[in-house]
Amino acid sequence: MAVEQNQRAAITAGVVCYLLWGFLPLYFHLLSLFGVNAFETIAHRTVWSVVWAGGLVVLAKQAKQVRRVLSEPKVLAWLAASTAAIFINWTVYVVAVHAGHVIEASLGYYINPLMNMAAGALLFRERMTGAGKIAISLAGIGVIVQTIAIGHLPVLSLALAASFCAYAVIRKRVAVDAQTGLFFECAYLALPGLAYVLWLERTGAGHFTDGANIALLLMLAGPATVAPLALFAWAARRMPLSTMGFLQFLAPTIQFLIGVALGEAFTPLRALSFAFIWAGVAVFAYGAWKAGQRARLAVQSAA
Repeated sequence: MAVEQNQRAAITAGVVCYLLWGFLPLYFHLLSLFGVNAFETIAHRTVWSVVWAGGLVVLAKQAKQVRRVLSEPKVLAWLAASTAAIFINWTVYVVAVHAGHVIEASLGYYINPLMNMAAGALLFRERMTGAGKIAISLAGIGVIVQTIAIGHLPVLSLALAASFCAYAVIRKRVAVDAQTGLFFECAYLALPGLAYVLWLERTGAGHFTDGANIALLLMLAGPATVAPLALFAWAARRMPLSTMGFLQFLAPTIQFLIGVALGEAFTPLRALSFAFIWAGVAVFAYGAWKAGQRARLAVQSAA
């Protein structure tokens, strides 16, 4: 009974995590309506995220691990590299939303799990299944069709997928917990972010002092960034990989629907490109589900 309750709690945390990520474009779009541009948004995101990430470290009682990381230059260097990757991802995503390219951004997060699978095979010699090869091939066709549909390579989509894939690869090599790693990543970005925010306010170009409502909205960038990451880290350790494989496509689906609702162009050729991407996603999810089934049967047989 306790195991079932933990499983339900993990699934709930996973669903909430991906719902938060899915609806994040609405938050950035709202900021743009107040006149906050992409780079001011990113700066506030770095400043307020370090506060919340520090709070998570305290709650998780990981101060000892923070001190250990501070004494290990190699780990600090790897975390600096992961910071660069996640900063590129954040920047591209916020710029995409502010520029009205939410659909193209959603495509990046459909491609990302398939790119992760390819990276695992190439870099970590993980075995790629037949379903995985089919999924990547279908996604590749989808990217080609998308290129034809929009008249150029979907740079935003590929940049989002590649930067988050690089982030995942780097973090796989760093022996620190999710909360501690996130705290250091936010800390690396916080000082430059704060300097930019102060410069904006000094020159009159900032919006933080325009009123309590906009100030509160900008401060929400912290929990909007940290809360889904914390839920993801908690759920991922307690949830079967197959279930996570299904849930991870919830966020880009919501983002895609938001892009359509905001009136972004969605031509028949673009719809065809997404059809190939969704087919690849379906094959990937089915493969993850089958792998989960086999793993459960193996555990039951061993028991």
